Amino acid sequence: MLLPVDNTALRRNLDFWFERQEIRPIVVGEFEDFALLRAFGHSGTGIFPVPSAFKQKIQSEGSVRIVGSTEEVRCHFYAISAERKSQHPAVVAICNAARRGLFGGRKKAA
Repeated sequence: MLLPVDNTALRRNLDFWFERQEIRPIVVGEFEDFALLRAFGHSGTGIFPVPSAFKQKIQSEGSVRIVGSTEEVRCHFYAISAERKSQHPAVVAICNAARRGLFGGRKKAA
């Protein structure tokens, strides 16, 4: 299995879930960078976790398939901006696209 390094929230949550399920994965790679983890997964090196927010995109890339899923492991995404109200059109567009992709269109950047 390909996993994030153990100092990440996702890895800790996965480890707790594995333990509750009495699963002892054979870890063939640990990655600090999710893009690198994903590249190894796409090359067939092993199975890897994907947040459900990215599942459709990962599948559309073609070389992977879903082998299982759970709602019991969660991870959080944060967008932090220096200004309370985004004004730059590019920042507004990025925030709106992220909201549509991750949250199905709830709330728009002001």
